[in-house]
Amino acid sequence: MTKRIFPFHSYRYPMAAKDGDGWIECRCGGKHWGLNGAAGLLLIRDRKVMMQHRSPWVHNGDTWGLPGGARDSHESIQEAAIRESVEETGIHPAHVEVVGIFSDDHIDWRYDTVIAIAHGDLETSEWNPETHDIGWFNIEEIADLELHPSFAKTWPTLQCQVNELIASENL
Repeated sequence: MTKRIFPFHSYRYPMAAKDGDGWIECRCGGKHWGLNGAAGLLLIRDRKVMMQHRSPWVHNGDTWGLPGGARDSHESIQEAAIRESVEETGIHPAHVEVVGIFSDDHIDWRYDTVIAIAHGDLETSEWNPETHDIGWFNIEEIADLELHPSFAKTWPTLQCQVNELIASENL
């Protein structure tokens, strides 16, 4: 995959109204948020992963996961993941370098995890109400957190990819 750093301006002015919000019934037996699927951002910095503590009032609240949410029809996977992360954590996309994507495909619905390196002075600020806290965790600590149920299922596979990336990028 080609590495791509995203300019800030493309996330401040959406191209179209949000048309991805809504629930979908899936053949897997689950009900998922995002009419066009959903995407989240897994940020790595200094061998740590940024995690979002979801506010208690949101679906599967009071758990740790990745910032992310419903993908709008006009957005790429990367655009949706970074837009949601900007909304939920206040990161600046200029400090984000996408290095991979992991897809959890349910046939009727899909959650894409955009894997990225955090560069420079990336900070979280201006959290929206969906975010209770943000933390940077060593990879070995993540499984011990109270994880969002769907993230908990995919974390073992993501953990292997993150470990390989850290080893290959010498992070």
